[in-house]
Amino acid sequence: MDTLKIGVIGLGHLGSLHAKMLAQADGAVLTAVFDTDSEKATAVAESYDTRVAADYNDLLDSVDALSIATPTSTHFDIASEAIRRGKPVFLEKPITETVEQARALNALAEKHGVVIQVGHIERFNPAIVALDGYDISPMFVESHRLAQFNPRGTDVAVVLDLMIHDIDIILSLVNSEVESIDASGIAVVSDTADIANARLKFANGCVANITASRISQNRMRKMRLFQKNGYLSIDFGQGLAEVFRLVDVDDTDVTPTYMLGMIEQGAVKRNIVYEQPAIPEDHNPLKYELQLFVDAVRNGTKPIVDGYAAQQALEVAEEIVRRISVQR
Repeated sequence: MDTLKIGVIGLGHLGSLHAKMLAQADGAVLTAVFDTDSEKATAVAESYDTRVAADYNDLLDSVDALSIATPTSTHFDIASEAIRRGKPVFLEKPITETVEQARALNALAEKHGVVIQVGHIERFNPAIVALDGYDISPMFVESHRLAQFNPRGTDVAVVLDLMIHDIDIILSLVNSEVESIDASGIAVVSDTADIANARLKFANGCVANITASRISQNRMRKMRLFQKNGYLSIDFGQGLAEVFRLVDVDDTDVTPTYMLGMIEQGAVKRNIVYEQPAIPEDHNPLKYELQLFVDAVRNGTKPIVDGYAAQQALEVAEEIVRRISVQR
C-alpha cells in the first residue's frame, strides 16, 4: 500500500496526542480530523497541518484508516460504520463498552477483512519492550496500579479504568486460560469501585494477584513476576525492568549487569545474575503503537494488540466487575 491516509475522531487530550503522533508517522499522512467541538477540531487541524472534516461521513470518505479516541460508549457505533466501509480502526482501550459489542465488532472486522488494533499502551511501555527476547513464563504475578484521585474516568469502575492495563499484560505473558476469578472492591468516592483486588488462577497453575486504586496518596505502576529460576520486576512508571535469574556457571551467552553470587547445591552450579535490560532510546509508547498500527495496515499484518486480545482483557475485567457487584 502507498502512503496511508489516516484520520482521527475525538480530539480530547488523548485524541489530540493521536493526531500529533500520526502527523509524524512514517508511511502515513494525517488527512482529516473531526470532533463535535468545532473549536477544538480547528485548533488541532491548524497545529498539524490538516483539515477538519465536515462530519463523520466526510471523515470516512477522506481516509484509508481511522483512529478513534472518543468516549468508550461510542466506540461500537463509530468503529462498526468504519469497518463496514472497509476502514481499519485503532480504538483506545477498552475496545467497547461491553463484551457482546467486542465480539460483534471482531466478527464484523473478520467478515470485512479489516484490521482492529486497540490502545493497550502498556504493551509498548519501555520496560515491556526491553524484555523482548527473554523467556517469560510466570507462575505467580503480583501487580499494583495506584493513582491519585481524578474525577475524570470515575464513570466506570477502577477495573475498567486502570486494572484492565495489567489484565491485558498478564494475559499476554501467562498465555493460558483463566480458570477462576476471585475479586473484591469498594466504592469510596464514586458510584463504582474505586479500589479493587482480583486473584486470577490459570489452567497452567499460574496465579495473578492484581490491585488497582484511584484513591491513593502516591502513584504506583509496578508488576512482579516469579517463575522457575527467575524473578522479574517491572516499573511502568519509570519504564524500567529488572531481571534476577539463575544461569549455569559455564553459560557463555550471559553478560549480566551484576553477578550476585552462586548456588552450589545440586549437580550443576549456577550463578545468580542481575540484569537491567536496555531501554529503547527515545521510546514513545503512543508514537510506537500508532506506528505499528500504520505498519500493520500497510503490510497486512496482525497487530500486537488486536481486537481479540482486547476482547479477552475486557471479558476478564467484566467478570471481575460482576463479582465485585455481587458482593454488595
